[in-house]
Amino acid sequence: MFVIESNEGIEVMKHWKKILIAICAATCITNITFAEENPAPAESAATAESTSQAESTAEPNSNAEPTSTAESKPNSNDKPISKDVNAPSELKADEIEYDMETKQAKATGKVNVDHKPEGKPEASHLEADEVEYNVETQQAKATGNVYIQHQNENKEPSQLNADVVEYDMQSGVMTAAGNVLLRQGAARATGKRAMYNSNTQEAYLLDEVIAIRDNVRITCDRLLSNGAGHMQADGNVYGVQTIEPDAKYPDGDTRTFMGDHVDFYPNEKNHVVIPDGGLLTSSDGDFTADFMEGWLDDEYYFGTGNAHAISPPRDMEAGGDRMEYFGKDGGKAIVTGNACAVQENNTMRGNRLTIYLADDKNLAVKPTPKVTAPKVEEFEVFQR
Repeated sequence: MFVIESNEGIEVMKHWKKILIAICAATCITNITFAEENPAPAESAATAESTSQAESTAEPNSNAEPTSTAESKPNSNDKPISKDVNAPSELKADEIEYDMETKQAKATGKVNVDHKPEGKPEASHLEADEVEYNVETQQAKATGNVYIQHQNENKEPSQLNADVVEYDMQSGVMTAAGNVLLRQGAARATGKRAMYNSNTQEAYLLDEVIAIRDNVRITCDRLLSNGAGHMQADGNVYGVQTIEPDAKYPDGDTRTFMGDHVDFYPNEKNHVVIPDGGLLTSSDGDFTADFMEGWLDDEYYFGTGNAHAISPPRDMEAGGDRMEYFGKDGGKAIVTGNACAVQENNTMRGNRLTIYLADDKNLAVKPTPKVTAPKVEEFEVFQR
């Protein structure tokens, strides 16, 4: 055991200690934990005893600077490594370079970053080939085979894959590029670029977007999701709902919707709104209008403004100012305002036509009695 008995000896020991600290700080490390407070590692009994005896035998010197416990740590600094005590992060990799002055870390090779704010329900896990991470701002740029998983309280976890991701762990905002794949519960979406907020679960995808939710698949140029069951698809929107075979559709069924802009509500029986005009199709035929709305699961659609329907299986065509289509319970279509229906060589006109759809594909017109009216204003068109 060495006992320091002079001020000069203390200064020599401090000098060598600072040299050792600089060597350790410059050495590549493979595991760094970032937090507001960085307590020193627990000392062994032998180390504590040596320190205690050295301090008791050394002569007091009022001019000597106090020795901080943090000086023995390679990651120490006058300021805490992380400015947010509630946001500790752990960085692991094959190689890590850390600049204590800029608080910037660069990690390469099997990089893993775990972020778990204390007292908060959020938790994030990041994997990549290379990560640049700023400890103070908690912003990370991940490159190569990026995978991020985020967990919110009482919400399904979300996952993001991409070639490059810039991730602000405080706000939860991610900007991704290259082979983007975003998953949450039963929904998943791909695109070339994306912005995603892991805290609010809002997402915006761009370029060659494909979104799938249960049995509905949507392709478009741009897709915006508010994270609460509403998707806005823009640019060459094409959606497909695939129905598995059942009693009504022994061979299954396919329903599609198209438009330049489509609002989609998957939690509301796959509700679609096409405000600028579009096309809805099913095994019965095609339906177009200036404004369209429908519930795919209920097989109920309506359109206003130049509403028009064509049914090749029934050799029928109908149109009017407004049209409603009911696919269940035998099926029927109601056309109002300059209504017209044609089957083969038969034409029916009136202010309102009710077309009942049956399997024999034959139409008959039954006028609704109008006692005082000089002409028939309403028809019911039946398939017998």
